[in-house]
Amino acid sequence: MTVALHPQACPGEPDRLRWIVPAGTLTVTGVAVAVPDPLAALLADGTLAEIAVEPSAVLTRLGPGRGWAVDGPRVRTALHAALERSDAWAVAPTLDRGFDALLAAEVRKLLDGAAGEFARSHGGGIELLDVHDGVVTVRLAGACHGCPAARITLHQRLERELRRRCPAVRAVVAGPHRDRSEGAGWRAASRTATGAGGGVGAGARRAR
Repeated sequence: MTVALHPQACPGEPDRLRWIVPAGTLTVTGVAVAVPDPLAALLADGTLAEIAVEPSAVLTRLGPGRGWAVDGPRVRTALHAALERSDAWAVAPTLDRGFDALLAAEVRKLLDGAAGEFARSHGGGIELLDVHDGVVTVRLAGACHGCPAARITLHQRLERELRRRCPAVRAVVAGPHRDRSEGAGWRAASRTATGAGGGVGAGARRAR
């Protein structure tokens, strides 16, 4: 029997599409490290960059230069076939919090360096909000908020370099925009997070 699929857009992330499936279709959750053909072939040829399994959905991210208008039908067909072989799916083990702390330190280095400087030179900014289980959440501020080109900056200048340094990073996503009333609370949280991350970064430098 063919599994029902319902595509759902991911706001602010045009390269991602969430495919809603009946609960229990897959018994694993996390970033997929093995999927059955023909879905595996789409990862191999660069059509898809990542596949993640959620309790009632499969999240897919397109590779560079791909578009849903052209590649969406192929992804749907391949996903239909792959879901009929639920026993052939495997996901990466959960990452520990130690990796998240090291990842946060690397993100801060990039935001203090070239990636952040590029955003600031255009009147914007990128703020680190959270790192959890290998997923980095940032906020696009200033001129970067709502700017289509900011998504390119986020993925090409931040995510690409971060993946080079930390291949196990799962995703870099944009979080909600901050209004003025949130400023004080965010600054306090940011100082706390920076203090914790600084210790990790220093330890990592000594280890190297």
